[in-house]
Amino acid sequence: MQQEYTFIYERLYQHYGPQNWWPAETPFEMLIGAILVQNTSWRNVEKALVQLKPFLDPKTIERLPEAELAQLIKSSVFFNIKAKRIKAFIQWFNTYEYDIEKIKKIDKKTLRGELLNIHGIGRETADVMLLYAFHKPIFVVDAYARRIFTRIGNDVPASYDFFRKQVENELPADLILLQEYHALLVEHGKIHCKTKPLCVECPLNDLCDFHLTSFV
Repeated sequence: MQQEYTFIYERLYQHYGPQNWWPAETPFEMLIGAILVQNTSWRNVEKALVQLKPFLDPKTIERLPEAELAQLIKSSVFFNIKAKRIKAFIQWFNTYEYDIEKIKKIDKKTLRGELLNIHGIGRETADVMLLYAFHKPIFVVDAYARRIFTRIGNDVPASYDFFRKQVENELPADLILLQEYHALLVEHGKIHCKTKPLCVECPLNDLCDFHLTSFV
C-alpha cells in the first residue's frame, strides 16, 4: 500500500533523531567525498580522506599529479577512475574560482545541468552535491531509498528523476528536511532495512508490505 512520504519521514525522524549530515569538515571535503563514495562504503571513503587530508584544498588537488591522487585515494576502490573524476570536477570548479558562494547563486536546474556534464558525475552524485554543498533543496535517489520505499509498498518508478519528482511533489522544498530525509534513509538502510532486513524492531514494520507479508 502506498504510504505518504511525509509520514515516513516523520516516523524515521522520531525514531532516529536529527542526523546533521553530510559527515565532512568543509564543503570541499563534502564534494570530494561525494565522488569517493561512488560504488563503495563510507568506511573506505574515510580511509581515503585520511590520506587525502593534507591535500584537501582545490588548488592543491589541481596541482597534484593524477597518478599520485589515485594512490592517495586507493582505499576508495576504482581509485584510478575516481582520480580522473575528481580532476574533471576540479576543472569545472576552477571556472568559478573555487567559490562555493558564487556557485550557490546559480539556479538549481542550471547548476544541476552543469554538474551532470562533468565526467563521472551522475544524477545521485550531482544531487548530493546540490543538497549538501550548494544548498539546493532536492531529493536524493539512492539504493537505500529505492529499497526502503519498494519494501514498504510504494510504487517506485524505474526512472531516477520520476522517482525524485514523485517524492518532491509531496514534500516542502525545505533544505534541512531534505538533508535529514536522505540521511535518515541511509541510517535506516544500514540499521534495519539491510539487504537481509531486521524487521522485528524496525520503526516502519507496521507499514511495510515486505514485513507484513513475510510474517503472516
